[in-house]
Amino acid sequence: MQVVVIGGGVIGVCSAYFLADAGHEVVLLERHGNVAEQASFGNAGIIAPAYAIPWSMPGMSRRFLSYLFKNDSPLKFKSKLNPAQWSWINQWAKEGELQRFRTNYQRMQNLAQYSRSILHDLRNREQFDFEQTDGYLQLLRSERQVALMQPLLQIAAENGLSNALLDAETVREIEPALNDQTPFAGAFYYPGEATGNCALFTKQMKQAAQALGVTFHFGADVKSISTQDRKIGLQVEDREYTADAVVVAAGIESAPLLMPLGIQVPLVTVKGYTATATIKDFEQAPRSAIMDEAHKVGLARMGNRIRISGLAELGAKTMDMEDTAISSLIKIAEDWFPNAANYASAQFWCGAKPMLPDGPPLIGATPIKNVYVNIGHGPTGWTMAAGSAKLLADIVSKSTPDLDTGDYGLMRYQS
Repeated sequence: MQVVVIGGGVIGVCSAYFLADAGHEVVLLERHGNVAEQASFGNAGIIAPAYAIPWSMPGMSRRFLSYLFKNDSPLKFKSKLNPAQWSWINQWAKEGELQRFRTNYQRMQNLAQYSRSILHDLRNREQFDFEQTDGYLQLLRSERQVALMQPLLQIAAENGLSNALLDAETVREIEPALNDQTPFAGAFYYPGEATGNCALFTKQMKQAAQALGVTFHFGADVKSISTQDRKIGLQVEDREYTADAVVVAAGIESAPLLMPLGIQVPLVTVKGYTATATIKDFEQAPRSAIMDEAHKVGLARMGNRIRISGLAELGAKTMDMEDTAISSLIKIAEDWFPNAANYASAQFWCGAKPMLPDGPPLIGATPIKNVYVNIGHGPTGWTMAAGSAKLLADIVSKSTPDLDTGDYGLMRYQS
């Protein structure tokens, strides 16, 4: 078929690649000047199924009020949220019920593990090098944090992801540059996880997709989608085009494109931050990915740089930088690796991440024939990108998918 993919982030570009690999004639439309200019540009740099966990966890409703009033909370809420955002928060909190969490967790793990295998095959096939390193370390600052992790660890063990808590001495053997002055209770280590440069990977994927025949159009702002007989109509600026099928993979811009078609998805904007600092002493820098569980801040090695990411804000009206968020990221990086990088000259970014209340993304068909979606991956977009795209391509091509497509379909919001 002639398939148009809307969106040039890592999800859209991977979708275009696998659709072309399945034999379709593919055009990708992106309103910016190149691929990976928004959320994929500011990606945390962590490719880790262990990190693919629903935000709404057991006990979330009890912690919700504390998030409203703590200055150092990893999740911030603007006081003037609109009714739709409060409705989303209510649904999000409900997803923390134990059985719902188990279901959401398993769906995210299935997709993340599948995606890792697809990415591994893809990297070998295309000979990609995107500044990747191996290893993922979850640092727990206190015994209270260790206790809070126990329900998640039990569920992880049920899904074959059991891991032992490492003491500080063992952790420092894995990461010898950790600051001696910053105490912590222990850590979990996942040697098979990875870090890398998402924007670089997306650009390499663009070249690989072009080699398969994908056409890229930049500065192409899609205004609307419509049905025209057996075709799908697209208004791009002041011109109209048709295609056999369309895949909406436009991040947070997906919801307003789908709404006129009667397709409502509970996507909200979560504002996130990153800082990127040049390494000045490689012996003092992290070897693998680090997650500070108390603050939900990650550190990832990317070539000669460190990417620091974290802090989430719901209800942001603008994507302006906030000084408190910037200083928080740098403080946490200095807590763990004070002499690793030139933090004073770090480059900062903030942007919108599209979040669904339950966690797993939406992949596949919609009630409108030949309109498909690949959206809502939140902070785990790169971890799930390759698998999501392969699953989508199988659905569009009417091939037998490797995963249960119902786990990622729109029907889960209509039951």
